[in-house]
Amino acid sequence: MGPHPAVAAIRLAVRRVLHDLLTEHHRTTAALPHEPPPPPLVLVACSGGADSMALASALAFESPKLGIRAGGVTVDHGLQPGSDVRAAEVVLRLRELGLDPVDSVTVTVGRAGGPEAAARDARYTALDTAAERHGAAAVLLGHTRDDQAETVLLGLARGSGIRSLSGMAAVSGAGGRYRRPFLELDRQTARKACMVQSLPVWDDPHNADPAYTRSRLRHEGLPALEKALGKGVVEALARTAQLSRDDADALDAWATQAEASVRDAAGLLECAKLYALPPAVRRRILRRAAIAAGAPAGSLFARHIEEVDRLITGWRGQGAINLPGKVVARRQGGRLVIRQG
Repeated sequence: MGPHPAVAAIRLAVRRVLHDLLTEHHRTTAALPHEPPPPPLVLVACSGGADSMALASALAFESPKLGIRAGGVTVDHGLQPGSDVRAAEVVLRLRELGLDPVDSVTVTVGRAGGPEAAARDARYTALDTAAERHGAAAVLLGHTRDDQAETVLLGLARGSGIRSLSGMAAVSGAGGRYRRPFLELDRQTARKACMVQSLPVWDDPHNADPAYTRSRLRHEGLPALEKALGKGVVEALARTAQLSRDDADALDAWATQAEASVRDAAGLLECAKLYALPPAVRRRILRRAAIAAGAPAGSLFARHIEEVDRLITGWRGQGAINLPGKVVARRQGGRLVIRQG
């Protein structure tokens, strides 16, 4: 008799990602000298919640069969009393699963962008540092289809455009460091997998705290949508994310190809040539130019780019546009100049 369907589902999802990583590892090491390179190391980011514990258990089960080393990282954000104790418990559970190395990293959460964004930034910085310290080929994240649906709705509420609606990528980060095997699985599957394997899980009280936007969306917004529209909203939103990602990738590629053609010999953007481009392509070029000039990507919103775009499409002699990071965009002699001012 095989494993429970939930356990089989999470293991299959992880196995597919590990196969991809192994293929990439063999491709990059094929030209090395005769000495065989060590097997790749894959880390799992684990909070102790159901999603990440299910992911850790699947990684521990699948990695030995493929000759892959498997470890784990838990991040203590220090935002709740006893968080250090819980982090120590997670380390113990990961080691009991057979993962090695296992790190617990304590971070200081700032305030930039709000509590959720600040915690996320601190967490990813810690994960990047751990991956580099151990030379890990990848870090697995336990985001599920439900998380993807929430991300799409948050992007829709911000009015941030198609890239925001594309949600989380299955592969992201520098060099494809972050992998999300569970984006096609629902949250309940992960929880069920933990239950049938008798894996203890910790439910973060922040996930039920209405002070947090994502928590309100999870416990109030999505249930209200399903009540009004019927079941299947989560699946439809996740599908929207994938379709949006395909469109956004195509537009990004178009913008990359078009950018060289709209610059003059000095590298300045020519307004007339920009005007001739479709708005979606033109605004991507403007956003890249602003970021290249020093505007922080996380602080650069659609409204900023729309204001710069009006220097192209609605020129009436208006003054410079101030952007985050002390970057200034202005129109001069038919050219668009974007630089730190």
